[in-house]
Amino acid sequence: MVAAAFAAIALFVVAWTLLHVGFYKHKQLIDTPVYQRYGNAIADGKVPYRDFGVEYPPGALPVFALPGLAEPGRNQEVSTGFRRSFETLMWLCGAAALAAMAVILRALRRSAVNVWVALCFAAVAPLLLGSVILSRFDLWPAALVAVALAALVSGRLRLGHALLGLGVTAKLYPVVLVPLGVAFVWKRAGRREALVCLGLVLGVIAAVFMPFVILSPDGVWHSVRGQLTRPLQVESLGSAVLLVGHHLFGLGVTGETSHGSQNLDGNAASWVAIASTVLQAGALIWIWSAFARSRGDAEALVRSTAAALCAFIAFGKVLSPQFLIWLIPVVPLVRGRRGLGASVLLASALVLTQLWFPFRYFRLALHFEPGLSWLLLARDLTLVALVAVLVVSWRRTTAIRPESP
Repeated sequence: MVAAAFAAIALFVVAWTLLHVGFYKHKQLIDTPVYQRYGNAIADGKVPYRDFGVEYPPGALPVFALPGLAEPGRNQEVSTGFRRSFETLMWLCGAAALAAMAVILRALRRSAVNVWVALCFAAVAPLLLGSVILSRFDLWPAALVAVALAALVSGRLRLGHALLGLGVTAKLYPVVLVPLGVAFVWKRAGRREALVCLGLVLGVIAAVFMPFVILSPDGVWHSVRGQLTRPLQVESLGSAVLLVGHHLFGLGVTGETSHGSQNLDGNAASWVAIASTVLQAGALIWIWSAFARSRGDAEALVRSTAAALCAFIAFGKVLSPQFLIWLIPVVPLVRGRRGLGASVLLASALVLTQLWFPFRYFRLALHFEPGLSWLLLARDLTLVALVAVLVVSWRRTTAIRPESP
């Protein structure tokens, strides 16, 4: 296990290095200028949310503030200090996620072949997705989720929930895993311990958010509201269906730029956004309730975690390329042939994403190019297939296994 973990981290170093050469360097679309504005403002003594707006939750601030100390007050175009420091932090988060995966696989008593395949796949997955992983901070919440899951399957239930709460403060999406974690503890240690763990999640979230809420309630609310009220993003499943309908049947679509992304506008897009949210919520509720009715062992927790994350991404009204980073440390952990199929589908989704992002992104997002629209639909349907594989695998497993005495 230790050898596999170190080998995977070494392979991850190779992949990370290759992302800086060749075609990966061309036409990059980076978010680091935004992050550096945040980091430099913090270095100048300004208070986030009160003195300047921040798009992300407070748990994301450390990965902006620490690189911001590298060359405070400098412009991103002439400063390499911030970008190098930021990429170093993200590399460390990726290595931590790989180490957490090794702990999970050890706790699940997987075979040596399974361990090596899962870890090596996660290590090279950045090459399948492309340079987007270098300039987004999503490896930070992804690492927190992986470490939280490692704590849970290793029996450190309270630590796992505290880390899960920290993940929510970094990028909100880990909140979809809280019902699974609480149900897992309820089945394993009883109702009282489950309520304690839920209290830990809420306590960590409150502890991180509260200072900023006290200093600037409007600023924090504006940040959260901005994330919750985003329109139908052009890369989402609903948007892909509308774009293909536009090319096949002449359905009218209109683009607009807001919330830092390109989106679809109009009545059809608004209704599809609502339908996407309903479908997303329904899929998550189904996964939560199915897990609650199952034996709820560690294997089921891993599968349900992967299924919940995939459902949240596949059916959401917003689907940015960096969201796929969340799946890399989790999907390869799923056991058996279904897990292998899920990893193949994830690899396909990563490659299909890189075929148009970032190299042809604006041809898709602004001009709705037909070939790229079909490519987008193929990627989004691959994610839907990934959800189906994970859910069907989970249902079959729980259906045929007898209850423990």
